Formats: sequence, C-alpha cells, structure tokens
Amino acid sequence: MSETPATPAVPADIEAMSYEQARDELLSVVGRLETGGASLEESLALWERGEQLATRCESWLEGARQRLDAARSSATGE
Repeated sequence: MSETPATPAVPADIEAMSYEQARDELLSVVGRLETGGASLEESLALWERGEQLATRCESWLEGARQRLDAARSSATGE
C-alpha cells in the first residue's frame, strides 16, 4: 500500500472567501512578511496562511478559466 502525501486542509474561513477577499488578505500577508519584525513562529504561520490563500485564489481562477473555455466551446458549436 503506497501512501500519498497529505494535502493540508484549507480552513473553512478561506474556503468561504471570494476571490477578491482571498487576494486582498494574501496581499496583506505578503506585506506583513516583507516588513519583517515578526517572530519565526509568526512568520511561519503567516507563510502557511499565505499558501492557503494563494491556493484559494488559484482555484477561483481555474474555475473562471474552465467557465470561459466552456462558453467559447458553446459559442463556436464545438
């Protein structure tokens, strides 16, 4: 039996965010990381949150891409 690496669960609060909410919070997290001054533990927590937010943004964008592809296909009769 082979084990696959566990993917960290996306917290419910992030899962419920719109693209704009996730993007705005991601920008805030990046800004806080760039300014420094946080402890190592705080920085790691911010980094993890940023990764989760980025994943949420990517899923929104992929969904939008799929919808556009579907609309194009239906418009051209494919």
